[in-house]
Amino acid sequence: MFIRFLALILFLLSACSPAQAPFDGPMVIGDTDPVRFAGRQPTTYPVQGMDAARFQTSVDWARAKAVGIEFVFLKATEGGDLADPKFRDHWHGAGRADIARGAYHFYYFCTAPEVQAQFFIRTVPKTRGTLPPVLDMEWNPFSPTCQRRPDGATIRAEMQRWLDIVEAHFGQRPIIYTTPGFYEDAGLGAFRGYEFWLRATAETPAQVYPGQPWRFWQYTATGTLPNTPGSIDINAFNGTRSDWDTWRAARSIR
Repeated sequence: MFIRFLALILFLLSACSPAQAPFDGPMVIGDTDPVRFAGRQPTTYPVQGMDAARFQTSVDWARAKAVGIEFVFLKATEGGDLADPKFRDHWHGAGRADIARGAYHFYYFCTAPEVQAQFFIRTVPKTRGTLPPVLDMEWNPFSPTCQRRPDGATIRAEMQRWLDIVEAHFGQRPIIYTTPGFYEDAGLGAFRGYEFWLRATAETPAQVYPGQPWRFWQYTATGTLPNTPGSIDINAFNGTRSDWDTWRAARSIR
């Protein structure tokens, strides 16, 4: 009787447990449209990562970790009132998979930086061991509500106000993410003392941003991961694995 009862319990438990997602694709970080860069290839950097937002509706974080994704930056907020609807799911999923995670804010040129900074602070947990916050600075020509394009000096002054507020809260200096056109238009090379995460998908950062040091390189928007639908932005950390460990120890949220 006990064996039959135990068998029944095990059957019910298995029936109630979520099924393992089916494997789909090779167990590697792939790219549907790879670029042959001049000089060192980004795939040779030993620490690889990704970024994600609402467009990544489903991510198999365990398999992402298994194929070599070691960090992820997740979109948390945009402007003063738009929270990414997938942020919390992505945040918890990456955390469960033991992937180093950080959050980024997409800047909106028609809302005061103080309002945007406080919205980001309210949305993103101050979790020990997570990566520094990121300020995403790029033009958004498709915005239906904001066509403002400030000059470089105004942009840099607004950025500084956001950066100072967010640094004071999280205890870590934010990273600046940007694109080639915006970097040039806004004169972001004038920023000193900040780490940069640079988008460069056709040429290397050295070619696109001459003289600009970088910490992260977003080198493709056509990456693929097993069991994760759609395209993924893939990024490289600039350094060795030992450099990564040292950087994380110094730059993680405390």
